[in-house]
Amino acid sequence: MSLLNPQLAAFAAVLGEGSFDAAAQRLSLTPSAISQRIKALEDRLGQVLILRRTPCEATPAGKRLLGSVQQLRLLEAETLKAFHAASDAGPTLAALAVNADSLATWFLSALADLHERHQLLFDVRVEDQDHSTDLLRDGSVLGAITAIAKPVRGCVVKKLGVMRYLPIASPAFVKQYFARGVDAASLAKAPMLVFNRKDELQWRFIRSVTRARLAPPMHYLPSSTAFVEGAALGLGWAMAPESMLEKPFAEGTLQSIAPKRWLDVPLYWQHWAIGSKTLDCISEALLGASAQALRHRA
Repeated sequence: MSLLNPQLAAFAAVLGEGSFDAAAQRLSLTPSAISQRIKALEDRLGQVLILRRTPCEATPAGKRLLGSVQQLRLLEAETLKAFHAASDAGPTLAALAVNADSLATWFLSALADLHERHQLLFDVRVEDQDHSTDLLRDGSVLGAITAIAKPVRGCVVKKLGVMRYLPIASPAFVKQYFARGVDAASLAKAPMLVFNRKDELQWRFIRSVTRARLAPPMHYLPSSTAFVEGAALGLGWAMAPESMLEKPFAEGTLQSIAPKRWLDVPLYWQHWAIGSKTLDCISEALLGASAQALRHRA
């Protein structure tokens, strides 16, 4: 049972699930009832809050409201538990943003610990570390793993450590494209693996080698494990976290294309600055897991 206003609950459900139909299913209502509640809320506030798209999106006013609603839901869950009404409140659901490489390496261990000790549930949103704070700004998540040290308004920041990325490829690929070294000419010809259109790591490495404007052939592979596997299979070269490379380096399926070069990406945990025991527990778990998994000196 939730004490949240039914209109606000419908609003959060539509944006969380992405559609009126999915929100209706989640709240055990009809799509018509969801639509009526959203219209009543928009009439009450005098502003359009949701863009009726696929998936539904919040307007600027809706984003401001969503942040407040998410905070209310978190504090409500904690309040009910404090009054021994956890069975009424149900498990606390925490929406978090994380970059794919952290998710593939150290992040899950922290979530498993939190679930075991505090019965938390998680809605994990995968986003590039240079863009994950956008999900904090629009109210979609409680906290985010990010490469941005400057706090989002209304948030606090804690440094987690440094994730080191190495430029890697298969030995056969290195022999074919980088036999004479890594330079503008070789980088222009060698196929490159890119996670998605937001992924800047490979381009940052290229800029560290040459100022030339290059347009190398590219594969888009939106998976951290596929990055490593694709490089081992000779699809291209890529920047990969060093923590994922110990085994393929030892087996000889991958090697660094430039052993004296790497990129260090500092990671931070940003979360809402509210008095929440749930956020305190999440922060503690993430700081503990990152202390073991990340570098702490570049």
